[in-house]
Amino acid sequence: MFRLLDYVFFFLFIATFFMTACTASLPSGNIHEPSTYYHRMDLKTGGFQRSYRVHVPLEYNGTTKMPLVVVIHGAFDTAKGIEKFSGFSRLADRENFVVLYPEGIGILGYLQHWNAGHCCGKAADDQIDDVGYLASAIKDVCMRLAIDWQRIYMVGFSNGGMMTYRFAAERSGMLAAAAPIAASIGGQPNTDAPQWRIPRPKTPLPILVVHGLDDDDIPFDGGRSMHRKGERSYISVDDSVQFWVESNACIGNPVVSHMYGGAIQIRSWNTCKNATVSVLCKIEGWGHTWPGPYFTANLPPDDPLFNFDVAEIIWNFFKQFP
Repeated sequence: MFRLLDYVFFFLFIATFFMTACTASLPSGNIHEPSTYYHRMDLKTGGFQRSYRVHVPLEYNGTTKMPLVVVIHGAFDTAKGIEKFSGFSRLADRENFVVLYPEGIGILGYLQHWNAGHCCGKAADDQIDDVGYLASAIKDVCMRLAIDWQRIYMVGFSNGGMMTYRFAAERSGMLAAAAPIAASIGGQPNTDAPQWRIPRPKTPLPILVVHGLDDDDIPFDGGRSMHRKGERSYISVDDSVQFWVESNACIGNPVVSHMYGGAIQIRSWNTCKNATVSVLCKIEGWGHTWPGPYFTANLPPDDPLFNFDVAEIIWNFFKQFP
């Protein structure tokens, strides 16, 4: 007789099988048609074999080197999930870049997390080397596809945004720019734990920080989260941005501008070392949700954020920095 737990794991196995079976495996040779491919790497971290999804755009010909945008999902999500609601694959087909969607670790492809230092889940508890995995995944894609090594960018949401912060700090030389969304450079998993924050990057790096002012999971002003029993706390967005302003040796006051009827404020430090910039994008009335058409299209047509697409903002920022 099956126990309840057996049924749960059997269901997860079947669901995971169909989730990957519906996606073609990444060919070892030439890519003959644009698509999103699944690849299981010959790499294990913490006992987990790692994998990723990669979207090859419509104009890919295998000869012309294209930019690579690495998009990192949040906690309890998957590479397939963030591909669906971020809109980056659709944008890649229009703008001609490759998109890498790495997979965190979880239970048979679900409830996935990243070890961002202070968060989250089993990945952080077991000190999984996710920085090493992401570096390996990037190198793997660059070996298999025609990628411009000078134009590799990273964006992440929530726990994926924290992972973006960490990777940008520890492997700044691998990226041309980064964009953490709804994230923090550090925090505490509970009141008994010491505060953790990312180390100083070795080289300056253009960075765009995006955060909703109504985020109660990772509060803009920092402090305790309103979720997960309020045990977890985070460094504020202003402190996170100041960390990069100092790391990029920016001088002077930021240039302030507004978009979307004033619903979005942009603060940009443009005079920084090595021609980098540090930018903060604050979204009025927005919580802990990806700010893109998958969600903003459901807003009333007279809402300033109706159909707002953060992927467009991020890509326009990225492509300035080869």
